[in-house]
Amino acid sequence: MCMAVPSRVIAMVGEMATVECFGEQRDVSLMLMESPVALGDYVLVQAGGFAYERVAPTKAQETLTLLSSVLGQPVTA
Repeated sequence: MCMAVPSRVIAMVGEMATVECFGEQRDVSLMLMESPVALGDYVLVQAGGFAYERVAPTKAQETLTLLSSVLGQPVTA
């Protein structure tokens, strides 16, 4: 089973985006996205580095808050 963590898009160049989650940044591919992504959107990212679904900000914050309590890390996004 794979768990996707919501990550906020902070930069975009073509089919690539830089996302941030729990203070960590990484580059991901947008090739699997079915709809356009904009700066500030939250996306779910697979372990292989592919964003595959946009998620509503309220749902993203809910999930990040829950994960924060489980992992003991502050939510920064």
